Amino acid sequence: MSSIDASDESSVRVICGPTGAGKSALAMQLAEAHDAVIISADSRQIYRGFDIGTAKPGLEDRAQVPHCGIDVVDPTERYSAARWAEHAREWIEAARALGKTPLVVGGTGFYLRALTEPLFESPELDPVRRAALERAFATISTEELRVWCTNLDPGRSHLGRTQLIRSIETALLTGHRLSELHRTRARAPMVRARYLVVDPGASLAARIERRFDAMVAAGWPEEVDALVRSVVDSAPAWKASGYGVMREMVAGRLSANQVRERVIIETRQYAKRQRTWFRHQLDPEATTRINPSEPSAVLLVNDWWEG
Repeated sequence: MSSIDASDESSVRVICGPTGAGKSALAMQLAEAHDAVIISADSRQIYRGFDIGTAKPGLEDRAQVPHCGIDVVDPTERYSAARWAEHAREWIEAARALGKTPLVVGGTGFYLRALTEPLFESPELDPVRRAALERAFATISTEELRVWCTNLDPGRSHLGRTQLIRSIETALLTGHRLSELHRTRARAPMVRARYLVVDPGASLAARIERRFDAMVAAGWPEEVDALVRSVVDSAPAWKASGYGVMREMVAGRLSANQVRERVIIETRQYAKRQRTWFRHQLDPEATTRINPSEPSAVLLVNDWWEG
């Protein structure tokens, strides 16, 4: 497995923050100024074909600045944080080998955690049996899943629905608790990071609205209509924020106004969860926070970059 020596004196620069905050635009400016390679830490931009609704960088931006972590897998493929982190370490090494600066950019917190904190060797789960379990779990409430998890892996019974299902699947299909595997199969962290958290504060709500309107104008409904014809309903890529609601409009079950309201609410809720994560999970000694609309932001960004 590719690795980066933990004793390496140069830490990796990471731009993160809630969705719609302006991370990508700032990253492009910095990448062009400092000959950097952008490494996307976005759990939905990895999927081919899911472009507009994930705010994937356009072909022009990718022609100007090299990007990694975009269009990595097909929509039906599962792609874990551990797998992303392994790929990210390779992309970081490759950028440095070319004399360029790696710049990690994204809002998927568990990707960033996977890159910088100990992980574990995730067990392979039988795909047929796992698919059968997921079909069964689709009809079970989150609270019922929590009861299952309390019996099978109580240390993880407080988590959200996706994590509960993963814990139950692992216990049933391997006979081992995921919480124990985290302890017994831990891998040492290999990357140190310096974080720049981009958050425009109260103006984020309006930014999210404007971005939704821009996505629709850019052809998001048409993109979803085409994807519906070629990507199965169970594909992991459909979990990307807003895509499920947009599918309802394409199917004629929701109006454009209803979709706008629901996607904006869904995106704001997601941004709120991201803010909570970035507030509590990052090392404060390695973190700089900026509001990109404030005059002081430019100086703070320069100081952060120079480190």
